[in-house]
Amino acid sequence: MEIFTKQLTPVDLERGLVLPPRSNLEHRELSTIVESSAGTRLPDPVTIHCSTTSGRLVFTRGWLDIARDAGFRSGDTVTFYQEVNGGAQYKMRVRNAG
Repeated sequence: MEIFTKQLTPVDLERGLVLPPRSNLEHRELSTIVESSAGTRLPDPVTIHCSTTSGRLVFTRGWLDIARDAGFRSGDTVTFYQEVNGGAQYKMRVRNAG
């Protein structure tokens, strides 16, 4: 089940991924498998902390490490969805811009 798709901005990569209002995620730790649109995965599931800042839901701890380690750039598109697989409940698929 898709939760959201978002094109990344410089702010998402520097401060935390601001989730769209319709994402309907609760404040919690999310065990997540990250993979490219070609199916290449980061070796292990990662934990992303989802918190509320300024009244908006934001991926904070864990997100910035993922963005750096996976080489995300402004303009890349992430799709975050729920799927129980390999010990993680969530998956994030990334499509590189260009």
